[in-house]
Formats: sequence, C-alpha cells, structure tokens
Amino acid sequence: MVTALLWGLVAASSLIIGALAGVAHTWNQRLGGLVLGFGAGALVASISFELAEEGFRIGGALPVALGLATGAVTFFVADHLVERLGGDGKAAAGMPLLLGALLDGIPEQAVLGIGIAGGGSVSPTLLVAIFVSNLPEAIGSANDLRSAGRRVGGIVLGWTAVAAICAVATVGGYQLQEIAGASLQGGIDGFAAGALLVMLVGSMIPEATEKAREQAGLAAVLGFALAAGLSLAQ
Repeated sequence: MVTALLWGLVAASSLIIGALAGVAHTWNQRLGGLVLGFGAGALVASISFELAEEGFRIGGALPVALGLATGAVTFFVADHLVERLGGDGKAAAGMPLLLGALLDGIPEQAVLGIGIAGGGSVSPTLLVAIFVSNLPEAIGSANDLRSAGRRVGGIVLGWTAVAAICAVATVGGYQLQEIAGASLQGGIDGFAAGALLVMLVGSMIPEATEKAREQAGLAAVLGFALAAGLSLAQ
C-alpha cells in the first residue's frame, strides 16, 4: 500500500507542477494542445495494452463489457453535472474546473493502484500517460483561474488538494484489487477504461485538436508509440 501511495504521489505531482506553471505566466495554446495530444495518445495505449488486455485475461469478456458501459455512463453523468455548475466569467473558472480534474484523475490513479496490486510493480506506461495528461489540464485551468482574479495561493492550494485526493485514489484502487475476485477485477479494469475513453473522446482529444489543430494527431501518435513501447518492453 505504501508503494501505491508513493507512485500515486509521483503521478499526481504533475497537477501541482502544472498549476505552478499556469500561474507563473501565460502559455502558448499550441504548445498546450501538443502536450494534451501526446497525453491522449499515451492514455489510448494504456487503455489498450494495460486495462482492456488485463481485464479480458483476468475476468473475461462479460465483466469487462459491463464495466466499460458502467464506467462510461458514470463519467458522462458526473461530467454533465459538473458542467451545470459552470457559468460565465469567473464562475466558469472556479470549482467546475477542479471537479473536472477530479473526474479525470480519480479513475486514472485508481487504475494505477489496481495495476500495482495485480502485478506487484508500477506500470511505466500508465504512469507516463497520467503524468503527461495532467499537465495541460492543470496549466490551462490555473491560467483561467488567475485571469479570473483568483489569488495565486488559493489556486495552488486548490490544485494541491486535487492532487492529494487523486493520490489517495491510487491506494483505493490497490485495496479494491486486493479483495476482489477475478470477475470483479475485470469489471474494475473495464470501468476505468470506459470512464477514460469518454473523457478522451469528449474533452481531451477535441481540446487538443482545437489548440494544436492537425499537429495534435502527430503528437498523439508519438504518445501512443512511447506508451505502447513501454508496455511491450515490460
């Protein structure tokens, strides 16, 4: 469990790093889109070679399919509720952005803990994917919060709290995998994959394309190649 917490802190630290970078100065949108595209590609590889493959191997097709559907619907509904909290101006740069980061981060880091419990070591593929994908989200959100007139200290404190909760989710995933049977383990992998796929298609990839245009696709392929290579090298 200590190992899961330590690796969870490493992965979540990119949220704090991104927030600090976001309040330090205004970032080029294209660069943010390229980083976002790279992270999206890495997450696609992680879903394919870590979550889906492991879920099918352990639990079979049915638990994974049920988990995929449940995770997708759960994320979609929760994300919709977060959007309804938003508004114009400063309201749009407040709590909804932090809640959105939690919706992305909790399943990602829970999966990291699941992998540590199942294999005894951290997946470098998933670790890289989580770390990289966190950066542009935190940078962009912190920039928006600063532009809305929020205090720098409050912004950094808020993102530190988000990072801490995400790190705890790693421990939660570890403990859940420890007590779960084969079918439930496959369902857990499917649930996380479904949630992440909805997040990728619904927000991460469109935002990367909007900011970096066609270059986002090249960045995604590079991210996929790196993450797939790390996964196959294990």
